[in-house]
Amino acid sequence: MTIHLTPFIILLNMKKLKRDPVKYIRDRAKSKYEKGDSCEICDATQQLDFHHFYSLSPLLKSWLKEKQKIRPEHYTDEYIIIWRDEFIEEKKAELYDHTVTLCHTHHLQLHSIYGRNPSLATAKKQVRWVEIQREKHGMV
Repeated sequence: MTIHLTPFIILLNMKKLKRDPVKYIRDRAKSKYEKGDSCEICDATQQLDFHHFYSLSPLLKSWLKEKQKIRPEHYTDEYIIIWRDEFIEEKKAELYDHTVTLCHTHHLQLHSIYGRNPSLATAKKQVRWVEIQREKHGMV
């Protein structure tokens, strides 16, 4: 007989989060990431990274700010196991569609320009940067 624990029971056993809340989101969402077989810029097939144009940390922070206006007691770190699926569903496009596969070198270059956790406002600029780099590498 298999016993399935509900998120509420898990929550009762989870007195304090052991990790940064965004990691709980990333772990749940990762299984559906569709990383390409080659770098979008240079076509390299080794050391590939999955890049979100809408970085997860600022995306989560922005989403929580809006949700906490409605139910501040529910959208807290301690309840992340309960509301993370809601976040993933509502931000499906940003998590899965507005992404790109880059070789590690180009991924580092992108982050050297836009920072470790780029502002959500830079997403379109990042897309344009990838397009420009593709042109430079003769990929278009």
